[in-house]
Amino acid sequence: MSVFQRVVWIVLDSVGIGAMPDAADYGDDGSDTLGNIARQRSLKLPNLCSLGLGNITPLTGLPPALEPTGAFGRCTLASPGKDTTTGHWEMAGIHLDKPFPLYPRGFPSEIMHRFEERIGRKTLGNIAASGTEIIARLGREHVRTGSPIIYTSADSVFQVAAHEQVIPIAELYRICSIARELLPGIGRVIARPFVGTDGDYTRTANRKDFAMSPPEGMLLDRLAAKGVTVHGIGKISDVFLGRGIAKSDKTKSNADGMAKTLLALDRTREGLIFVNLVDFDQNFGHRNDVEGYANALEEVDGWLPSLISATSKEDLVILTADHGCDPTTPSTDHSREYVPLLVYGGNPGVDLGTRETLSDIGQTVAAIFGVSIAKGESFLVKLESTP
Repeated sequence: MSVFQRVVWIVLDSVGIGAMPDAADYGDDGSDTLGNIARQRSLKLPNLCSLGLGNITPLTGLPPALEPTGAFGRCTLASPGKDTTTGHWEMAGIHLDKPFPLYPRGFPSEIMHRFEERIGRKTLGNIAASGTEIIARLGREHVRTGSPIIYTSADSVFQVAAHEQVIPIAELYRICSIARELLPGIGRVIARPFVGTDGDYTRTANRKDFAMSPPEGMLLDRLAAKGVTVHGIGKISDVFLGRGIAKSDKTKSNADGMAKTLLALDRTREGLIFVNLVDFDQNFGHRNDVEGYANALEEVDGWLPSLISATSKEDLVILTADHGCDPTTPSTDHSREYVPLLVYGGNPGVDLGTRETLSDIGQTVAAIFGVSIAKGESFLVKLESTP
């Protein structure tokens, strides 16, 4: 049995740490979310650096720790793609043979015709666009007509934006459920509600992701079969369709997610607390907001001492990401990057190197709780072995 009884696994959504060798194939040559931000804006991340962030790769102004308090490394995304579903599924042991389909020119007319017939409304948009830009551009027409705004991106997503006073949340979710049914192969259908008036529209926290159903046998299935409690925080439950998740908390922001993580630690004595902090990606990466992204990194860094002080020697804390989203490049899309791996608990200062897949994290968590998954190599022995 592992010495660890509880795992806190935190996904810093989109916090990549350098372009992968095939990044150019995705139009992402030169992308480096952490590295490029650090070059443009001085970052103060003393707690992440203490864990070993600067030991993973050289980062401007973020020196390596002489005696890291955590284990450190980086993970390669083995599956094709660079989106939320691909990254999270790979963590859980699912590798894709081919990427989810993309629709850079919008969705086929026959699909849109069927969709409009099923929902009883015409639609607006059907283009690849930034979410904030498209509601600014089409919000007034949407409010006038009641037609939902449909858009996609460089990821496999069908996004439906609607004003909460024009299309109520329950109706928006119903509309998205119909889209999910009509597009079984797409990565995610996402409800994107907003409020406000023309020129001042704001997206709300009532976003909901309608993901594909993961294949059987992934990590959360194995943990549930073993009787291990999984507490999802943020969009974790949406990404895995609630599979294997005993408790779930939605979050309004990174700050809300961090607060709910501490509450979960206070109330959960064992099992997995699986967290996604989405603001990096949703609010800053896709909007090319370098300052906002930097502030969000510093906010999480400032919270880490509270997290660490809430843990015991029987806890393992894992910090990683699912892909990149470099706010310094002209693109507003995700980027094909390595992701950082920082682990607090067990042997400090262990160099975990460049892992071949994000599934190594899932396999390590599986080993802690006495199960295994199809992909990945556990690094648990490196954390538990006597130095």
